[in-house]
Formats: sequence, structure tokens, C-alpha cells
Amino acid sequence: MFSWLGSSADMAIDLGTANTVVYVPGRGIVLDEPSVVAIEQRGDDQKVIAAGHEAKTMLGKTPTKIETVQPLRDGVIADFNAAEEMIKFFIRRVNKRRLFGSPRVMICVPASATSVERRAVHEAGLSAGARRVYLISEPVAGAIGAGLPIREPRGSMVVDIGGGTTDIAVMSMGSVIYSKSLRTAGNAMDEAIVNYARFKHHLMIGAPNAEVVKKESGSAVAKANGTHVAIRLKGRDMQRGFPAEITLGPHEIADALTLPIQQIVGGIRQALADVPPELTADIAESGIYLTGGGALLDKLDVRLQQETGVKFKIAEDPLRSVVRGTGMALEKLDEMADLLIKP
Repeated sequence: MFSWLGSSADMAIDLGTANTVVYVPGRGIVLDEPSVVAIEQRGDDQKVIAAGHEAKTMLGKTPTKIETVQPLRDGVIADFNAAEEMIKFFIRRVNKRRLFGSPRVMICVPASATSVERRAVHEAGLSAGARRVYLISEPVAGAIGAGLPIREPRGSMVVDIGGGTTDIAVMSMGSVIYSKSLRTAGNAMDEAIVNYARFKHHLMIGAPNAEVVKKESGSAVAKANGTHVAIRLKGRDMQRGFPAEITLGPHEIADALTLPIQQIVGGIRQALADVPPELTADIAESGIYLTGGGALLDKLDVRLQQETGVKFKIAEDPLRSVVRGTGMALEKLDEMADLLIKP
């Protein structure tokens, strides 16, 4: 009776540049919101008035006393106070019916996060009310969530394409053999579409509109069979300053995405060249797994296979592979302790 009044729920957090996803053992994914927080200045004090979806709708539309902040940039904390408040807001939302205790929290970080960046995440979690904070590398969490046999004596490779970073890792026998983060991922794809509209069509658009284009009509391979339709795009004419509208064809969107995709290809090629040839042979046999929201870009697996000659597989529910793996590591903390990283 009244068990819900007991200790707060432990939770795994995928603290992403674009979205924050929270997983609670025994309950699954309980929160998936944009990594945005709205803060109101009240004299010398600040108060969080919204976070997640509600705060995202306020971007660019707030009065001067209210600031909308995206606390993470390129996968790491850029605004510590805003990040702390956002994590606190989400923890309270998840634990709203639990009145006592503080949760243990596991948070994933980019593979190449520096010790300073890792400490910032660790301290933000503690300041937000966590009893204990554990850290795990994003690609390792993605591999666990995708069900890869990382404990076996064979090479497994995962490419996690998030909003701010693309994390590449090769694992074998429970150890990370190779890891690298690229500051090219979903946000860079959005920016590429913004730049294409600006320089090719003299139309100024915002990143949110570019993200819609990417999700609705984006493809890593330009199709000739008409399965992708053109998309109408509204913005401001840069020459006249008036509202304007253009039509982007599917070939144009694929062209716009070429540079960020090639940068990801370069990172994958480098990883394959740097690991021992025995592991490369394992990877060629089993394929490379794609996780993260960027894996949902249409035909990205096809494009990467064309560029590298290695088979690519999209993980089941790639958008949540990382948080699911983080949650599994939290549930089996004793077994997974050697895979965690120090703040």
C-alpha cells in the first residue's frame, strides 16, 4: 500500500543535443523531449517555466525577460546552469508521484568527451538531485541497446548518429578497441539544408524548417523513380527582405546533404583503417550497425555501403538504442561496471 510513495525511480538518460530521452527500469521509456529549456528572469532570480516540447515552441518567439536555451552543443554541455535546470525538470517530471529519495542516474556521453566535459555532465546530474551518477559512452550504450555481442572475441562496430555528434566505436571482448566522435551529425545536416537554400535560392530559413525538410523528404541517395516528392519551403527572400517560397526537388536535398554525409563516411573509413585487420574482417562479415536519429535518414545505409564497401544494418528502433542500452547497463550494473567511464 502506498508503494508509490517510496524511493524515487532510478533512471537512464540519453542527454542529447537535440532530444533528451529517459528510461526507467521496469517501465521502459518514460520521457522523450527536445533538449530545450525556457528560463524567465525574475529580478536576480531565474525560474524554469518550460522544458522540452513546450519550450521548443517558444524558440525565437519569447519576450526579452524569457530566454529559450539549448544547453547542449555537439553532444556536450555548453550552458551548465541551463543543463542542470533542464535535467532537474525532467527528473521531477518522471518522479512526480514519488515523494522521497533521490534516484541513481546513468547518463551517456560522446565517446570523445573530455574529462572536463564528463565532469560537467556528472556534476549537473548530482546538482539536479541524483543520489549517484554513472557515465557510459554513447556508442557503447548503442551497441548494448542494439544487442551486439560485445563480450565475444570478435569485432563489433557501431555508428551512432545523434543531433550534435556521430560516435563511432569498435568493441571486442567487453572492451572498446577504437572510439571517435565527429562533430557532424543531424544538426549539421539541418545546417547544410539551410546553407543550400541560402546560397542556391537566396532564401533564408531556420534550422527547425530545415529539420522538417530532412525528415519529410531527405534522402542520402537521390532517387530517379519519383518516390520522393518535391517539398515547398517558406522563408525570407535575402535580396528583397520579403516572405518567399521555393520548391526543393529530391535531388537538391540529396545534394545539400552530401558534405555532412561525406564527413561521416570519412570517419568510418578512418576507423576501419585504424583497427587490427582481424577485427576489420569480423566487421566486414557481420556488418556495421547504425543507431541514433540520424540512422532514420532514408537510404543512409545504402549510401554508406556504396562508399565503404561494408554492409550496414539499422538497429531496431535506432532512435532509442542508446537510452535502451544505457537502461540495460543500469539494470545490470554489477555486470556492466567495466564498461562505464569515469567522470
